Amino acid sequence: MSRVVMYTTGLCPYCYRAKKLFDDKGVAYEEIDIMFTPGKRDEMIKRSGRRTVPQVFVGDIHVGGYDDLAAMEAAGRLDPLLKEAPAP
Repeated sequence: MSRVVMYTTGLCPYCYRAKKLFDDKGVAYEEIDIMFTPGKRDEMIKRSGRRTVPQVFVGDIHVGGYDDLAAMEAAGRLDPLLKEAPAP
């Protein structure tokens, strides 16, 4: 299974939804809280080109925010990505 990385903050309801989606699927993820980890906000912006959280990566693939993640799940495209994307 691919490595999942999520940039989050503790105040973001969409971050909680993304974490719940992965928790419900039994998928482990690395959570990077950009409020408390110096330099991680800039890293997230550089990697994703976006300023909002969450930003989700599966392997080297940028999934996007929660709406993007939920749309992939609804379309049945998330599970194959989790299985096929190479782990960094």
